[in-house]
Amino acid sequence: TYIVTVSTGDETHTSKFHSAFITLGGKEGWSDRTKLTSLRPPFLQGNVLTFEMACNRPLGELLAIILEKQGDPWFVAKLEVKSPLGDLYHFPVHKWITDCNKHYIQEGSAKLFSQQKHEITRLCWFKDLEEKQALYRWNQFKDGLPFSMKADSSTSLPLDEHFYYKKDLDMIFTGAKAISMLKLRQWAECKSKWTNIEDIYYLYRCHRTKTSDYVYEHWKDNSFFGYQFLNGVNPMMIRRCKTLPRNFPVTDDMVFKNQNQKLTKEMEKGNIFLCDYKILDGVKPNNIKGKDQYLVAPLVLLHKTSDDKLMPIAIQLKQSPGKDNPIFLPSDTEWDWLLAKTFVRNADFNVHELSSHLLRTHLLPEVFAVALLRNIPMMHPLHKLLMPHVRYTMMINVLARERLISDDGVFKKFTSSGGEGMFTILQRALTSVTYRSLCLPDDISDRGLELLPNFYYRDDGLDLWNIIYSFVKGTLQYYYNKDEMVQEDEAVQQWLCEINSKGFPNQKNTGIPESFKTVDELVKFVTMVIFTCSAQHSAVNSGQYDFIGWMPNTPVSLERPPPSRKGEATEETLLHTFPAMDTTVQGMATVWLLSQPSTDAEYLGNYPEQRFTEDVPLENIKVFKEQLEKLSLKICQRNEGLDLPYTYLDPKNVENSVSL
Repeated sequence: TYIVTVSTGDETHTSKFHSAFITLGGKEGWSDRTKLTSLRPPFLQGNVLTFEMACNRPLGELLAIILEKQGDPWFVAKLEVKSPLGDLYHFPVHKWITDCNKHYIQEGSAKLFSQQKHEITRLCWFKDLEEKQALYRWNQFKDGLPFSMKADSSTSLPLDEHFYYKKDLDMIFTGAKAISMLKLRQWAECKSKWTNIEDIYYLYRCHRTKTSDYVYEHWKDNSFFGYQFLNGVNPMMIRRCKTLPRNFPVTDDMVFKNQNQKLTKEMEKGNIFLCDYKILDGVKPNNIKGKDQYLVAPLVLLHKTSDDKLMPIAIQLKQSPGKDNPIFLPSDTEWDWLLAKTFVRNADFNVHELSSHLLRTHLLPEVFAVALLRNIPMMHPLHKLLMPHVRYTMMINVLARERLISDDGVFKKFTSSGGEGMFTILQRALTSVTYRSLCLPDDISDRGLELLPNFYYRDDGLDLWNIIYSFVKGTLQYYYNKDEMVQEDEAVQQWLCEINSKGFPNQKNTGIPESFKTVDELVKFVTMVIFTCSAQHSAVNSGQYDFIGWMPNTPVSLERPPPSRKGEATEETLLHTFPAMDTTVQGMATVWLLSQPSTDAEYLGNYPEQRFTEDVPLENIKVFKEQLEKLSLKICQRNEGLDLPYTYLDPKNVENSVSL
């Protein structure tokens, strides 16, 4: 007699029972197919039920089970089987069974294919891949973009990828709900232009955060303008400038007038930095409700001062220098300089949302996820390690394609690059993605930002990278004790192959390895995947309302062309350049939604679905969590001394996966 304990999930997974069957497989063969029955109300949500299962002979060491069901979908969290000799076998499942087919589940110890010595476990391996490859298929949303999960709508995704029902309701009423909650309904249909800054504040005060209040108070300050390139929502543009670009003819007299400093000397000291938005050059701007919008491709020069502030010293709004494209300076009139910074902030919004956010932390993680499910079976250690970091990613991305970047989506309706322009930016951005740019230590080094002070994204990010790396290394080295095991693991090699071919179609020189030759290569790559899906997404997502909620700091669109001469801008010019009231409202509502934590968020270091069963990986998870808690304490102590705390990479605020 075997004792079978079945867990059918918690409040997030509602299961209904009709009939369920189990077959046990051991080294001595298979049991008979047995119906699971119980005297208690069976298979309601959150139930843990125990059954006795009689076998007419010993099965030996248990290796696998076969699950079948009839009737409605059935969520199975895990099973435990106690043998007649008292041995306890664990079967982590964590999946919906929606059909009446046989589902082969291997005993929970993680194994590579080379370690599958028995016919039963090899059968589980191939059956799992066969099932997953039928469910998870590739589709290319647009030429020149990464491939995605093939799904006509969010409802057509496999049930395992769905939000649980409460979160699904939250997502259905997106725009209308946000506008209502922010108390902006009376403004949502108003197409008027702004006549004064105070009216914008009246709108903004409907929903405020501590950071957004700081932004409201400091958005005109040059030091805060520079600060945002380091610790705002897009810390990906700035790099050290060693030589001025030829198309940016800034002179010493322009930026250091009546001072002894020289640009060449300051560049040699590492004090000059550049943000170049050339990716936007020639992008077709949007037309919103019959009105042309404007988008520029600026260059911004910044100087690290002796008091460690990062100050803007020159802005050129278009890539080609000329008389109609002046270089704006802090010494210009207040409105000339503020207008130039406004065009930069709008350019940064478009690059941030499409490249830094959507492409790098949504579309690429979806590639990692689909390739994982198609090529790595559930008993593989990499599957167990990465599944918490791909949770909900496909669902949120399908919703993004339906509601944000579709022909009638938010981006098309309300941003300056919506429509044809947004796909141009995405396609260009993909060609600039390299492996080193996805690996934070390499990216910081390549951009020359190792010594730049007050760069909290870098500091907290590197700490997180190192903690994740240590966790991944300790876990993977337990399963791969020599490089040859990685080289011979066809599952991880095929996973990498699909990431290359589907994530970077027709791209060359990305630097992403074509195959894994060493354990260290695999460890670094998996660290990059986890960091991208968790920390990097948090860095570019969580602060969106904080920095964009006060519209003058980051307009989602601009309704007048960039200035071609100096000395003509006024406050009225700026107000007429800002987006209309209804566009402002929609922009605020969208970034508020994107900044909201998930209703069922799981944060880094927390793994409620215990997929590993061995002591070593379980101990690694414990140590991982302890290291994250220490880092969180360190960040909180640092933030106590800051006028504007940087919280987006505090581990207690970093979700495991891209779920919003």
